[in-house]
Amino acid sequence: MQKKLYLGYKLRRLREQRGLTQAALAATLGLSPSYLNQLENNQRPLTLAVLLKVTNTFEVELTNFIEDEEARLVSDLRESLADPLLGGAPLGRSELRGVVNASPELARRVLVLHQAYQKLHERVQSLADSLAHPDPGGDLTGAQFPYEEVRDYFHYCNNYVGPLDEAAERLWETEGLRSGELAADLAAYLKRRHDVRVKVVADGGPDDTAMRRYDETTGTLRLSALLNGPSRAFQLAHQIALLGHGEIIEDIVARASFSSEDAKSICRVGLANYFAGALVMPYRPFLHEARALRHDVEQLQSRFGASFEQVCHRLSTLQRPGARGVPFYFVRVDMAGNITKRHSATRFHFARFGGACPLWNVHEAFAQPGKILVQFARMPDRTTYIGIARTVTKRAGAYRLPSRRFAVGLGCEASHAHELVYSAGIDISDEDAAEPIGVNCRICERTDCQQRAFPPIGSQISVDERHRSFVPYLFNRPGKPDAG
Repeated sequence: MQKKLYLGYKLRRLREQRGLTQAALAATLGLSPSYLNQLENNQRPLTLAVLLKVTNTFEVELTNFIEDEEARLVSDLRESLADPLLGGAPLGRSELRGVVNASPELARRVLVLHQAYQKLHERVQSLADSLAHPDPGGDLTGAQFPYEEVRDYFHYCNNYVGPLDEAAERLWETEGLRSGELAADLAAYLKRRHDVRVKVVADGGPDDTAMRRYDETTGTLRLSALLNGPSRAFQLAHQIALLGHGEIIEDIVARASFSSEDAKSICRVGLANYFAGALVMPYRPFLHEARALRHDVEQLQSRFGASFEQVCHRLSTLQRPGARGVPFYFVRVDMAGNITKRHSATRFHFARFGGACPLWNVHEAFAQPGKILVQFARMPDRTTYIGIARTVTKRAGAYRLPSRRFAVGLGCEASHAHELVYSAGIDISDEDAAEPIGVNCRICERTDCQQRAFPPIGSQISVDERHRSFVPYLFNRPGKPDAG
């Protein structure tokens, strides 16, 4: 029996990203508005004929349209349901796929509920400190929750925002912007188009943390003298997004239906940053150079006058329908292992809670600062990846001020290895040569990992006082190390 496809949420998102009404899309697809409304609300399944019309109209790949977001939801739901609070044996992927297929919106709400529980649990644990130092006006969700909500928004739209990406590329073309002189060109554009003067100012003291400060009354944009060239151009582009493309940003924020004003504000900043990256590295020229240089990040830095982190992040956004690049994941991790940025256009999933796998090369990068490390890795579902990692340092600009140090990771599935300069010398056909990694210890099903920090949820531990193994935990009913 053929599986019925209820993909209304994807159809609605694609339509909204293109700024189409239901009536306009219905006319394009040759459907009645009422039928399209039923499709978007999952009251009717997508037939093969309609599905082909949709993929042709939006220029999206059929397999990506059907599978990508389902895989993300399944992985995220699986991790959340592994929480001891929910008890019981872990649910299998096939069962979770059935849940996600039946109601993806319900799956998302379960994730939101679990995130709220996580924040509440953290607040309860620190209750003594909260009572000693009360925070008037504080709430149970905490300050971090809106960031998580926005992070998930970008995660589930494949980190590609069409209206802003296309607007940035149009601006690049119409203004004849130049990579080598981008900061000067953007400053001249701000003066010409928005009557904004740009001033580079010295550090105002230990309490002055501003990289960019815009004074609307005087029409002055002040940039810190501590910013290097790529960062200065990025901040200029960010201000252009706010002044010249605010309506697009507001429309996207309104359609996202965030749960708080804080989340909306955070998303506005994120969207302005997205526009800035797209303006510094315009889509088609950047995609062309990325392919020609086999995604050599350092060469792309030189071509576009961007930083290592900016290039890696931009590579993870090249998912324009009809002109897709290699689907990459991008991550930034601090020295404590906290994931401060994460995006993925692949099946690679990041831990939403807890630490990441210690076998991942992004951690090893801190031991070899400035060096690009390459890893051929295999996840528990046996999908293999080529990934690079390198540290980046953000200087504070003074001897007594601490610099910030992160590790940036970028990778894609090994099936794209021929498109990466970093795959040289790696035999991707030898799957056993790939280093086994996971999402994190709590949900990793491998039973033979010597680096495991704690056992997976739902496992039955075997304790033998007469026996000591190199593997930290033994199990009475061991599963397959690489089970999906």
